[in-house]
Amino acid sequence: MYKNKAVQEWVEEMARLTKPDKICWLEGTEEERQRLTEEALATGELIQLDQGKMPGCVLHRTAVNDVARVEHLTFICTPTREEAGPTNNWMAPAEAYSKLGKIFDGSMRGRVMYVIPYLMGPPGSSFSRVGIELTDSIYVVLNMGIMTRMGRVAMEHLGDGDDFNRGLHCTADKDPDRRFICHFPQDNTIWSVGSGYGGNVLLGKKCLALRIASYMGRHEGWLAEHMLIVGVEDPEGNVAYIAAAFPSACGKTNLALLRPPETFPGYKVWTVGDDIAWMRIGEDGRLWAINPEAGIFGVVPGTSYKTNPNAMQMIQKDTIFTNVVLTPEGTVWWEGMDDNPPKHGFDWQGRPWAPESGKPGAQANSRFTTPLRQVPTLSPEWDNPQGVPISAIVFGGRRAKVAPLVYESFNWEHGVYVGATMASETTAAATHDVGVVRRDPMAMLPFCGYNMGQYFHHWLEMGRRMEKPPQIFHVNWFRQNGDGGYLWPGYGENLRVLKWIIDRCRGKIGARETPIGYVPHANDFDLSGLNLTPAVIQELSKIDREAWQEEWRAQGEFLKKFGDDLPAELRREYQSLGERIKME
Repeated sequence: MYKNKAVQEWVEEMARLTKPDKICWLEGTEEERQRLTEEALATGELIQLDQGKMPGCVLHRTAVNDVARVEHLTFICTPTREEAGPTNNWMAPAEAYSKLGKIFDGSMRGRVMYVIPYLMGPPGSSFSRVGIELTDSIYVVLNMGIMTRMGRVAMEHLGDGDDFNRGLHCTADKDPDRRFICHFPQDNTIWSVGSGYGGNVLLGKKCLALRIASYMGRHEGWLAEHMLIVGVEDPEGNVAYIAAAFPSACGKTNLALLRPPETFPGYKVWTVGDDIAWMRIGEDGRLWAINPEAGIFGVVPGTSYKTNPNAMQMIQKDTIFTNVVLTPEGTVWWEGMDDNPPKHGFDWQGRPWAPESGKPGAQANSRFTTPLRQVPTLSPEWDNPQGVPISAIVFGGRRAKVAPLVYESFNWEHGVYVGATMASETTAAATHDVGVVRRDPMAMLPFCGYNMGQYFHHWLEMGRRMEKPPQIFHVNWFRQNGDGGYLWPGYGENLRVLKWIIDRCRGKIGARETPIGYVPHANDFDLSGLNLTPAVIQELSKIDREAWQEEWRAQGEFLKKFGDDLPAELRREYQSLGERIKME
C-alpha cells in the first residue's frame, strides 16, 4: 500500500525472520481503529467499559510478570562499552542481534504482523522524525495510534527517503528470561521482545523519543529531554514557556496540567507536553521546543479531582486504561482516586476484589493512555512546527531537608551542574528504605542513549551556541518540617513559584544570593490566600550549610563514576560549590 522501497524491503526482511501468518499495513484511520478495537474486544485483549459513562474507553490487563519498564533488561548496543557509558547496560551489537534474533525467529507464527508508520512531532516540522514499528499486539497498535501521529501522515513525511527508525517488537511468550529491549543508536534501530507493557513496547516513546533521539541530538546539535513543556500566560496576555525535568513521583504530570489557583485571576497555564521535549536552537539564538508526542501515557494511582482535575477530565472518554479496578458498573477505580471505592469489583488481575481485603485493587504502575487533544488546557501552540521558545529550564526533586523551594543557577554552566547532580529521596511507596537519595541527572538516567559524561559535554556546548540561553532553576515541592509535614501546599499553588521564575527571566524581580544559587526574598512571592507564616517562608528558602556539605560530598561520590568523561567545567563547579558552602 505504501511505495517506499526501503520500508518495504525492511518489512519483508523482518517478516522472513518472525514468520507471521499475515502482514497488516496500517493507515491510521478511524475505521481501522474501530475494527482493531472490536477484534481485541472479541479476543479479550481489551474489555469494554460502560460506553454511556465512559464513551470510547476500554480496559487492558497485562501479564502479572509484565507491569513496568525493565531497566535491567534494557540495553544500549554501541560498538564499545565506553560509548554507552557507566550508567547504561551495554551489549555488543552483534551479540544483541544474535541473541534476540533467535527469540524473534518464528515468533509471529499464527499471528499478524502490524506495520505501524508513525511520526514523532508535527507534520512538516524540521524537528519531526519517522519510525516504523512492527508488532504482533493490537494493544500496541491502539496505544501508538493515541501516542503518535500514526499511518499515512508518517509515510508522507518520509517520502521516498530511508531515514526512519526501525522498530521490531514481539510479545513472544512474555518470559522474563527471554525479555530484552535493545537500542542500536548507530543503526537507528530498536528491538523489543518478550513484553507487552507500554514503556517497553511503545517504541516511539522512551525508546525512540529519548534513548535514540538523545544520541541523534548529540550528533546533530539538539537536545532530546525527559521534560514537560508548559506556557504560563499572565492577565496581559504575555506567555512564557518553561521546560521542566523531574524524576518519578515528583509531580511532573501535575505540573504539566496545572490549574491556576483562584487567587490568580487572569492567569492561564497551557499544556504543550507532559513528558518529552525536543529542543533546537532557533535563528534568533533562543532554544525552541516541541513535544513529539500526540498523547499522554500517565500513571493512574493518586490521580484524582483534588490532585489533578484536568487529568481526570481528559480521561473520561477515548482512553485506554491498563491494570486498574473494574467496577460492577463497567467503570474503573484506583487507589487515590477518591474516598468511595466500589464495594466490590475485579482487581487488575481480573480477580474478585473488595476494599476490605486489604490488598490494592489497581497495580502500582497502572496507566492511562489518552489523546493530547482531550487536555482541557492544551496550548494552541502544541503542534506548531516551529515549536515554542523556552525561557526557563527547571529541574526538580523530592528532598525533605536539603533543597529550598526554588533557586536559580548562577549561569548556564552552573545550571548544567545543578541538573547533573539532581536527586530525589525514595518514599515508602517505592522502597522499604525511606529517604535514600537517588541521583538522576536531568531525570535522564534511564533514558540517555549514550555515555552520560558526553551528554554533559553536549549540554555545555549547547549553552555556548545560544545567544539567549534559558535561565536554569531547581524546585523542591517536598520540603518538610520537623514533624514530617510538607511546608508548601503544592499542586495549583506551584504557579506562584513559576511566576517568580518567569519574573526572574524577565528581569522584573530581585533575588538573594546564596552559596547554591539565587533564592527569593521573603516578600517576593504573592502569597495571597495562603495561610503561611513568615517563619515557614523563611524555612522554605533556608540553606543549611552542614546539610549542604554532606550533599556536596555525596555529589562528588556520584560524579566519580564518570571518570575522565566528566567535563572540566563540572569539576570546577563542584569545587566552587564546596568552597562557597564552607565559607562563613
